[in-house]
Order: sequence, then structure tokens, then C-alpha cells
Amino acid sequence: MENIELNAPKRVSFHTLGCRLNFSESGTIAADFEARGYSIVDFGTESDVTFINTCTVTDKADSTCRNLIRKAHRSSPEGKVIVAGCYAQMEAEAISKMEGVDLILGTSEKYRVLDFLDEAQEQLIRVDQTNEFWEASTTLADKHTRAFLKIQDGCNYVCSFCIIPFARGRSKALPIKDVVRQARELVKNGYKEIVLTGVNIGEYEAKSGEKLSNLAQELINLEGLERLRFSSVEPNTFDQKLISVMKSSSKCLDHFHLPLQSGCDKTLEKMRRKYDSSFYEQLVSKLKSDYPDAGIGADIIVGHPGESDKDFNETVKFLERVPITHFHVFPYSKRKNTTAAKEEDHIQHHIKKSRVQAIVELGEKKLLQFSNDQLGKEASVLFERQDDEGLWEGYTSNFIRVKVSSNLDLKNSIKRVLLKTIESSQVFAEVL
Repeated sequence: MENIELNAPKRVSFHTLGCRLNFSESGTIAADFEARGYSIVDFGTESDVTFINTCTVTDKADSTCRNLIRKAHRSSPEGKVIVAGCYAQMEAEAISKMEGVDLILGTSEKYRVLDFLDEAQEQLIRVDQTNEFWEASTTLADKHTRAFLKIQDGCNYVCSFCIIPFARGRSKALPIKDVVRQARELVKNGYKEIVLTGVNIGEYEAKSGEKLSNLAQELINLEGLERLRFSSVEPNTFDQKLISVMKSSSKCLDHFHLPLQSGCDKTLEKMRRKYDSSFYEQLVSKLKSDYPDAGIGADIIVGHPGESDKDFNETVKFLERVPITHFHVFPYSKRKNTTAAKEEDHIQHHIKKSRVQAIVELGEKKLLQFSNDQLGKEASVLFERQDDEGLWEGYTSNFIRVKVSSNLDLKNSIKRVLLKTIESSQVFAEVL
């Protein structure tokens, strides 16, 4: 019995917070653990190592990270807890004081986790950060149906509210040939859809010397790839050439995520965004002209320092008018070292909370209307999982989540469906 325990494979659990970029990085790190002989178990179950890939974009993200650290230590008091990524990069000292934390790794160092794990006899902090580009993508180890592929990291923008350039450093990008190499491997492993990720992939050409539109064309030409999405593209970098390339192939899906942050020009200027509301509206209008059924996602921050009731109402009116379908709403969070943090006219918490709720409700109303407008139409769906009731779930090309009843195993299959009904804001379809 003693020998069996000694020879049993070590267990590692993962929890990933934040953006799709983080998920692509966790996938690569999970594969490294598997290659070293670890078995991956669910987070919160007993494990020898727990790896928490963190986010620090908001106060809430920081709080969630701390709660996850406590949960990891409770579930595996004898196991090692590794805290890595953006929150670790920015708040290593605070994390080091938490019970149970063995290893703290920054945004670059996390890729060498196994080396540091071998070294660490006592708590080790490594957050030196380099400008090296670390490749990352979804792997079979993390069991996602859609593959996230990292093509860019870091950011050279200086938005007033954003801490990410401090956490991830200057912008850097992966050459087209290396992106295509990784994409070919993902297709070989059975992935039908690839989502290109990064902090600011609109900076791809500035750092790689190659056009994002050319990268899109190379991936369109990749045999076996059926669907291609971009996770998020800054409005000022979404050019006509990219739109033209995407329109040339049905592989490029009619779903676009365009960070907005505010519909008020005064606030956009204070945020140091690189566009105004008119530019953004014209871009959305162009995309909807080319893709009438397009889903348009937007990040929205409310309660930026100095945002008056009048400014907020301008944002509300903008969001009511412009055909944005998927809202991602955040209250402004004061982030250390950012210019907005130094402002004096910060908005009270209860006002930010009220404004968030108003925008969330508007977003739910607009998404429901968008979904209603799609009823009676056919759509292509990549099915990902079964819910607790046995219904298969997946996303249309324009990012409507649908459910269907089927006796077949639909996981990782693309099917034509008819969008039929909406119940409790959930779209139900029928496989054709």
C-alpha cells in the first residue's frame, strides 16, 4: 500500500480568472503539468498543487483571487498553492502574507512554474517580468471546445483606468508563421473554432511588422479550420482591410467585440481612449451593414472619476441607440499607479452600483431583443456541452447561446439549427 501511494501520479488543479488570454495561457501550462506526469483534477478537490491564474482588472477580481487562495488552502492544506499572473505581478507582497501560499509568479514567470516548483523549499516570489513573448493556446488538457490562441501580449496604450500595461508590460506579438504553426496543431487536435486572443491585438502589426488582415487570411486558408473569431479589437485599429478579408470567407464569424468603455466624449477623453463616440458608432454601422445579423460586444466602465449624471446619461442614450448586443459592464476600480487613481472627483460606491445595474438591465433587454429578432432563422452552432437537463448548448456564429434536445452526442460538432423559441431569456433551437 505504501508503494502505491508513493508511485501514484501527482494531482494538480487549476482555476483561471479574467480574459480569454488567461485561459489560453492556463491551457499551455496545464499541458506542461501533464507532460511532467501530473493528473488534472477539479479545483476545490484535494490536490498536490493548485495553480491560480489571476486577474487584477478590478477590485472585485482582486477579492475573488483572495477567496480562491483561501479555498485552495482549505481543500488541500498539505498541497502547494501557486498564485500567478496579473494580480501576483502587482500585489506579490500582499499575497505572500496569506496563509498557504507557496509560490508567487508574475505574468512572465508563470510559464516556468515547474522549474520554480522544483526549487521552492519555502515561499518563493518571482515577479521580475521580461519582454519575452510566451506562446500559449488551449490544449487538450483543459478540455475547452473552442481553442483560444494567443497572438499578442502587453499594451502600449496609457488608458487612465487600466493597470494591465503595468501587469503585462509593453506590447509584443507572435509572427504569422508561428501563429499558423500553432493553429495547425490545434486543428490537428480536433478544434473546429479558434479565437485569437491578446491584450490589444490591434497592435499586432506595430509589434510583428505583419498585418492582422494577412494573419486572418493565412488562417482562413488553413485546411480543417471551420470557424475563426477575434476576441477583442480596439475600435481605432479595426480597419477596412481586415473587414474585407473577413467578409471574403464564411469561416470568419459575424461576432465582433469592440471595447467602448463610455458613450460620452468627455469621459472618453478623460479615459485617454483613441476614438470618440461618433467614430465608434460609424464603425458599428459599417459592420452591421456588412453583417446584418452581427452580434456586437462592448466593454463598458461606469463611474470613472468625474463622470456626472449628465455624462452617464449620454452613455445610456448612446447604448440605447447603437446596435450593441452583448454588454460587459464594470464599475470603475481605482488601480494603483494609474492616472485616474490620482483624480480627486471619484464617484461614490452606491452611485457606481446603481449605474452598473441600469446598464446591465439595458444590456439584458437589448440581448433579448436581438435574440427575438433571430427567431425563425437558421444558424450554425458549435455545440460545447450538455446542461443538467441533458440539453446540448452551443453558440451561433453571432454569439447567441442556444439549447437543443438531441439523442446524439453533439459535443464539438457544428450543426445547422432553426432558432424557434425563447423561454426565460434562453434560446431554444431544433437541429435541421
